[in-house]
Order: sequence, then structure tokens, then C-alpha cells
Amino acid sequence: MSASIDVHNSKKVLLIAANPGISPTTGWPIGFWWAELTHPYWTFSEAGYEIDIVSPKGGDLVADGFSDPDDASGYSAHDILSLGFKTSPTHAALLKGTRAITEVDPAKYDAIFLAGGQSPMVTMIDDEALHRFIAQSYERGKIVSIVCHGTCILLKIRLSNGELLVNGKTWTGFANSEEQFADNFVGKRIQPFWIEEEARKITGTNFIVNSMFKPFAVRDGNLITGQQQYSGAAAAALVVEALGR
Repeated sequence: MSASIDVHNSKKVLLIAANPGISPTTGWPIGFWWAELTHPYWTFSEAGYEIDIVSPKGGDLVADGFSDPDDASGYSAHDILSLGFKTSPTHAALLKGTRAITEVDPAKYDAIFLAGGQSPMVTMIDDEALHRFIAQSYERGKIVSIVCHGTCILLKIRLSNGELLVNGKTWTGFANSEEQFADNFVGKRIQPFWIEEEARKITGTNFIVNSMFKPFAVRDGNLITGQQQYSGAAAAALVVEALGR
């Protein structure tokens, strides 16, 4: 018999997904990546956590086409977890009319989890309000977890002392090798910049990557990062390990 969950004492996670945008390099509509939202959501649900899905600006969320299990490309056809989420009316409704982070009190959450996708590289990289939200949550002792292209914001987020959040930290994000593979797959340059390339220009931080498109996540104190779309569940598992059940 499974143990019952005390909802009054359960942990709370704020899951932030990117708002829709348009890529300046490809002209494609861009958004969040399905697996980077649904796989962590499942991990947190299984741990008995309460999960709220929000976005930087609020409103309806749109996923990247290549992340859709139903996309004609077949790129994510294997992702049955996302297929289940998007075809469940209850779950799909969670992506409609999301609250903006300005409507959220981070003090009510034990962890902040930021999903990636193509949109963060355009809509989040210079979003100073989001950067402050993440920095303040981190300085309040919250677990901050960011995966895939969402980690681009760690190139710019500074704490109240003026230092980059990743100063002295070991972290990961989308690798150069993965960017090159993606570019080759579609036959054009996709991203306006590459995270690994930019991270390696920063002194005093330790950016690491694992094998291409293999699950990989790393925890350094209250910062948890995941390399790419196959690392969402791995990063979420580290959040659960940090917070407990």
C-alpha cells in the first residue's frame, strides 16, 4: 500500500516556462521545450510536490515545434510523457493564461525550476526582471534549477553584491557539440549565440558538459543545472534530493 501524502506539508515548486517569441536567426516561432517542462513536472508530482507553472510575462504558452511528439519532423516522437501531458485537458489547461512572475511571491516556494527551449535565448537573455527574480530567490536560500537553453540567463544574472551568480560555481548547459548537431539537422544556424562558447569566456566559473544528448545535471550548493532536453528529469531529481519528500 502506498503512503499517503500530507498536502499541508508538501514542498512547492515554481516552474517557469518561456513566453512565445520569434527567432531572429531563423524567423521561426519559438517557445518552451515540452520535455523540459513535462518530465520535471512528472518527477515533482511523483514526489508529492505542489507545482505552479508561470511565465515571465504571463499568458498562453507555446511549445517549440521540434519538441512536440506530434510534429511532422518526428524529432520528439519518442516523448510519450509530453504526449500524455498535451493531450490531457487538465494538464494542457495549465499552459493557458499563466501568471506572470510579477504576480508571484517566490517566498511561498521551496524551489524555482526554469525550463528551456529556443525562446529563452531570445526572450529571457536580457529580461532583467526575470534575472532579478531568480537572483533574489537564490539569495533567499531557494533551490534554483535551470535546464538547457534556459541556462543562458546564467551568463548575465548578478547577485546583490554585483557578482555573477555562477561566480565560483560549477554548472552546465547546452553544449557546443549539441548546437552543431542541431544546426546540421535543420541545415542552418539556429541560435544567435552558443551558451558553452560564451560561458568559457567567463573567468571564475566552471562550465562543464557531458556526452552529447545524454542526461546530465549537476548541483553546486543551491544551484542545479541540466545540460539539454534529456536532462530535465535528472535536474528535477536533484531538486527532490535537495528538498526531500
